[in-house]
Amino acid sequence: MSALVIIPTYNERENAEAIVRAVFALPEPFQVLIVDDGSPDGTAQIVKDLMATEFAGRLHILERKGKLGLGTAYIAGFRWGLERDYQYFFEMDADFSHNPNDLLRLLAQCRDHGADVSVGSRYVKGGQLVNWSSDRIFLSRGASIYTALILWMPVKDPTAGFICYRRHVLEAMELDKIHFIGYAFQIEMKYTAYKLGFSVQEVPITFKDREKGQSKMSLRIIREAMIGVIKMRFMHYVRRRK
Repeated sequence: MSALVIIPTYNERENAEAIVRAVFALPEPFQVLIVDDGSPDGTAQIVKDLMATEFAGRLHILERKGKLGLGTAYIAGFRWGLERDYQYFFEMDADFSHNPNDLLRLLAQCRDHGADVSVGSRYVKGGQLVNWSSDRIFLSRGASIYTALILWMPVKDPTAGFICYRRHVLEAMELDKIHFIGYAFQIEMKYTAYKLGFSVQEVPITFKDREKGQSKMSLRIIREAMIGVIKMRFMHYVRRRK
């Protein structure tokens, strides 16, 4: 089993070492790729120090110049991993809003229970949100309903960012044709996998708001997701007509 956990970072010095240690404490031989977008707070150096002293061969870093977006960070990570022999690819946040222990459940859903894509879901039975304001919950749930109405995709948490992909899913996708970079990226990846006929299964998780550092959420990202869903539906319709 060769599994790569991809963690994008920007100014995550307060979380970087702790999240790496938490993943490596698990009873599976996960490897970690940090994709750092030129963090001015020294996040990359913390990772490189850990690579040099404790986690050589298990911890890796891909450094980029400037904030290029969450979606492009994951695409870069996928490409990096596909050039190597990894069979399972994970998306995970650096801020502990995703519980590293749930990596084991996402892996098991793909490895042992037939999923091609397993999604850590807040909105299936057993899923929870912790420390979220009521307006943020309303916005997130509204986005899920809005996406379901337009895309008809049977995924209750389409904007979720805690995911496991089996290698053949990413190989089947044309990653250079993934258009979006924020929340819409998460929707587009799941929608693409679903339309390609892959099994997308949801695993209940508890999503906890970050305790350290600052959220990267913005109105631009929300607007991109709302418009992006309509564009995805239209692009799929055009491809079918062709």
